[in-house]
Amino acid sequence: MDNLSAYPFWYKIVEFLQQNWAVIVPEGDGVRVYFFSDASKVFDDILFTSSDEAKAALKRNGFALFDDDPDAQEFIGRPLPPFRLGEHPNGRIYSSGRFWS
Repeated sequence: MDNLSAYPFWYKIVEFLQQNWAVIVPEGDGVRVYFFSDASKVFDDILFTSSDEAKAALKRNGFALFDDDPDAQEFIGRPLPPFRLGEHPNGRIYSSGRFWS
């Protein structure tokens, strides 16, 4: 999981001083989006057929590319390795469809 920091970070502000993060990682013929917390705990993932599909889905669901947002970089710190499996208090919130459209 440590190699997640090698990919561009996407972020979504979910509460004051709390973000959910995502990266798009190539996998087979498609890509997998891994979702993780500020504490570097990977709590969910979704498989997509292409990077373009994953990017569109992230944008549609309120995520933005961190490197493209200098204002966010002023007050939000990127999660740091080591990344490890963890749980979200509400379970698999994105792959379940509860907070994903």
